[in-house]
Amino acid sequence: MADSIPLNPVRKSSKRVPYYNSARLSRFSIEDESSNLDEMPLMMSEEGFENDESDYQTLPRARVGQRNRGLGWFLLGGWKVLCGSCCDCLLHICRRKKELKARTVWLGCPEKCEEKYPKNAIKNQKYNIFTFVPGVLYQQFKFFLNLYFLVVACSQFVPSLKIGYLYTYWAPLGFVLAVTMVREAVDEVRRCQRDQDMNSQLYSKLTMRGKIQVKSSDIQVGDLIIVEKNQRIPADMIFLRTSEKNGTCFIRTDQLDGETDWKLRVAVGCTQRLPAVGDLFSISAYVYAQKPQLDIHSFEGNFTREDTDPPIHESLSIENTLWASTVVASGTVIGVVIYTGKETRSVLNTSYAKNKVGLLDLELNRLTKALFLAQVVLAVVMVALQGFVGPWFRNLFRFIVLFSYIIPISLRVNLDMGKSAYGWMITKDENIPGTVVRTSTIPEELGRLVYLLTDKTGTLTQNEMIFKRLHLGTVSYGTDTMDEIQNHIVQSYAQVTTQSSSGSTTGSTSWKTQASGPKVRKSVSSRIHEAVKAIALCHNVTPVYESHVGVNGETESAEADQDFSDDNRTYQASSPDEVALVRWTESVGLTLVNRDLTSLQLKTPSGQILSFYILQIFPFTSESKRMGIIVREESTGDITFYMKGADVAMASIVQYNDWLEEECGNMAREGLRTLVVAKKSLSEEQYQDFESRYNHAKLSIHDRTLKVAAVVESLEREMELLCLTGVEDQLQADVRPTLELLRNAGIKIWMLTGDKLETATCIAKSSHLVSRNQDIHVFRPVSNRGEAHLELNAFRRKHDCALVISGDSLEVCLRYYEHEFVELACQCPAVVCCRCSPTQKAQIVRLLQQHTANRTCAIGDGGNDVSMIQAADCGIGIEGKEGKQASLAADFSITQFKHIGRLLMVHGRNSYKRSAALGQFVMHRGMIISTMQAVFSSVFYFASVPLYQGFLMVGYATIYTMFPVFSLVLDQDVKPEMALLYPELYKDLTKGRSLSFKTFLIWVLISVYQGGILMYGALVLFESEFVHVVAISFTALILTELLMVALTIRTWHWLMVVAEFFSLGCYLASLAFLNEYFDLSFITTWPFLWKVSAITLVSCLPLYIIKYLKRKFSPPSYSKLSS
Repeated sequence: MADSIPLNPVRKSSKRVPYYNSARLSRFSIEDESSNLDEMPLMMSEEGFENDESDYQTLPRARVGQRNRGLGWFLLGGWKVLCGSCCDCLLHICRRKKELKARTVWLGCPEKCEEKYPKNAIKNQKYNIFTFVPGVLYQQFKFFLNLYFLVVACSQFVPSLKIGYLYTYWAPLGFVLAVTMVREAVDEVRRCQRDQDMNSQLYSKLTMRGKIQVKSSDIQVGDLIIVEKNQRIPADMIFLRTSEKNGTCFIRTDQLDGETDWKLRVAVGCTQRLPAVGDLFSISAYVYAQKPQLDIHSFEGNFTREDTDPPIHESLSIENTLWASTVVASGTVIGVVIYTGKETRSVLNTSYAKNKVGLLDLELNRLTKALFLAQVVLAVVMVALQGFVGPWFRNLFRFIVLFSYIIPISLRVNLDMGKSAYGWMITKDENIPGTVVRTSTIPEELGRLVYLLTDKTGTLTQNEMIFKRLHLGTVSYGTDTMDEIQNHIVQSYAQVTTQSSSGSTTGSTSWKTQASGPKVRKSVSSRIHEAVKAIALCHNVTPVYESHVGVNGETESAEADQDFSDDNRTYQASSPDEVALVRWTESVGLTLVNRDLTSLQLKTPSGQILSFYILQIFPFTSESKRMGIIVREESTGDITFYMKGADVAMASIVQYNDWLEEECGNMAREGLRTLVVAKKSLSEEQYQDFESRYNHAKLSIHDRTLKVAAVVESLEREMELLCLTGVEDQLQADVRPTLELLRNAGIKIWMLTGDKLETATCIAKSSHLVSRNQDIHVFRPVSNRGEAHLELNAFRRKHDCALVISGDSLEVCLRYYEHEFVELACQCPAVVCCRCSPTQKAQIVRLLQQHTANRTCAIGDGGNDVSMIQAADCGIGIEGKEGKQASLAADFSITQFKHIGRLLMVHGRNSYKRSAALGQFVMHRGMIISTMQAVFSSVFYFASVPLYQGFLMVGYATIYTMFPVFSLVLDQDVKPEMALLYPELYKDLTKGRSLSFKTFLIWVLISVYQGGILMYGALVLFESEFVHVVAISFTALILTELLMVALTIRTWHWLMVVAEFFSLGCYLASLAFLNEYFDLSFITTWPFLWKVSAITLVSCLPLYIIKYLKRKFSPPSYSKLSS
């Protein structure tokens, strides 16, 4: 019987089937479509649809890697690739993952498990006691800069290579390593403490001898665990029993999927019906569970009880599960553990933190390699000019060490101190209170971002729904006219009550006849009454009453006493929209007071209780886009089918009307989430016929979903349209101006959410993520290669439109057409990905990093955003209602989304510009002294003798120039107000022009010019003794550096002036103690003063003139604004 049900296609898919099935079933239709396929070069043969899934390796993307790999490739970085792949291979062999398998779990019998399962411990530490020191040292010395300093410092232990004092090389290196190790150790200890707190939480475990307390980390597969209300679920479990009479409980999943609404879970019927908890050990039962998977929204399994005749079998689905890291929101639950530790859904969806390195650090690393090359070339030139005489190899090394100041060791120290200063400035900014910098190594990244990937719920929105509009076709009610609705409801129920109390049983019947009569035009009052009643009945909301303590100290259930008082009632549902609708019906007088699996009760304004039996519920799915309920009113016995859903799904179901489409469009433009509500009265015969067909369809083995949908659809015809509702999801403060600011700054914004497609699209419009005049292309659901190919072609023909795609379709596209899809998506002004799992969010971040090589930033507020935040180049967490998990995992933590504007435009800009100037100036300071050394050596017969000894070199890099150079961290080219007013200035930063090979070469030329002038000037002007050369050149060098700092500064700060004069004062004061380096009698003479002044003037004046001319004839964009 069940298999003979006609397969009327579901209305939603009927439009789609010809579009896709033709591609799947018929090769001839593909050939007809060849013109379409050829429009997009997806490089797929017509046979491709029938081919194996692995044949996408033939795409050009895969072929790129198979180019000729010769010696050039090997020398230009191929050796790195080969070494990396060898290491990965060894690592894979050492850490080969155990294959995950399906399992049979016996209730309360962990010892019966066939395999050993992982320990149920949380571990977020990067290192252990043995790997800490090697790990931190590796992270430091994998950079060329630090490795170079280490080699130079070690070379000073060789007597023949020794140039200066050991402390001049080892002290700065030791300081950098000590600071890094202390910082890493503190972070590691904090992580360890957090893990221990989680692992030592106590839970009640059921055994044959009763309850015992166990630590979270000691829980095993097969254990029966009791979890109290508001307690975290420690492992993935199957829900067996609950203290709630109706056999259900609510759980909070915000730390798993980011959604703040509660989810309803149902206990296994067989175990819930057992008389007492202890009977769980008297039955012989087991759970068959599928192998551990990533998908948090699905589960397949079976429950079997063997000790009955016949054995009892129950199928298990997602509604019977309690995933780890969720929280029990109602009642006490008992579950059997099926997955532990790293096999739980929450851990499988967590990616581990990587050590993030800023783009500026990588660029400086490249420049130091170029400088090292120059240093080696210079040393070889010196040895060649000597004529390679004597032990030339030793001389070569001495020259390399002698010129080692080209790459100054103070570069790392200055940059690390600068980063700490920027972090302190961000924390102290009064305009973004509560901001915390958790990763102090990447503040410059905030100034280089091209892609911002944001969560929706709790990040862009507050996740607080408010009922805004009720439209009845001829009349519309807004927030200011809700009292009229209330009056109508009070009147209509008062009328029904008086008629029934006067002994006339025809009161409600006569009203009903008038309401449903085909010819009679209904009054506004009756239409409002029907609409509000439908909204109050058609939902999945459950009222929850807080338990209160009775007189004898025992906890009583409020529901047991029918205590339906308004003050202790809260509503729970899987959708905040439904709660908003039910709250609204309460505000206008019709209150939902009780609900269980089979009935619900409403309270009228007069206090009368109306009871309804729930006959059937058709839950909302993303495919059907609607939900329905069939109820029987207890007092009259009338059966009514109510349905509500998205306008696209409901338009073809309701009777003809001329206003629905237009009003839906109007509400959507206001940013409201619309739902269409309809009803249909059923006779007893109609319902009985439907029920028998529906139950048969549910039992069929083949095409069950299609058959069930076909039966339900037979009811969904010519339904009476009651009303259109508009609910607003309140946005966070200033989201619209902030998104506009970021868009104007050239940042592309992608919204990645676990929410439904309609909701995500609606928020994208209301938050102005998608501007009003932009089209939206909704990517159709695709399930195979052919569908993906056709849909990508359709998308390719669209121009300047935002893309909306679901996680499932995205996965199919990435499997076959990764390169093509990312290329198309990156051209969109905005992209919305809905129904994304946490791992998919992280995967999208990594895709953008690989395919665009641009810097990405991820922002979120829930545990489901942690993977995305950790994968991005820069992760920002918001402390929100969903807890602090995202905030703790992020590099930067903010309290509101609007703060991101100032964080990027002002602090990102300043951090990048300042670090670029500071890094290049420190290099200039090293290059100028190396140039002087080269000139000195070449004049004095290429001797590998240092120009400045001991303390002069240490003093030059520290006390004489350190403060003025470091004061560059206070410099700013644009005032904060200007940076926020003209966000377009941010676009220049992403091009990386402040630190490039061009700017670097300019600094090299300046260094060579100044070093040459200082050294040749001193050699030309000195008269009698060589010691005068040192005095003249060194004093001129210090003055030149101080003047160059002044030349580089764009906005003066009082601390900069203090630093300049303090450094000059320190140098002049120290002259009295430097007898071994300077001739004190010569320093106090006029010749010394005029020679130093002349040399300094020649080295600096031309640069000041060039700067003045450049400012006059080719000013930078920001100076035009500030003027």
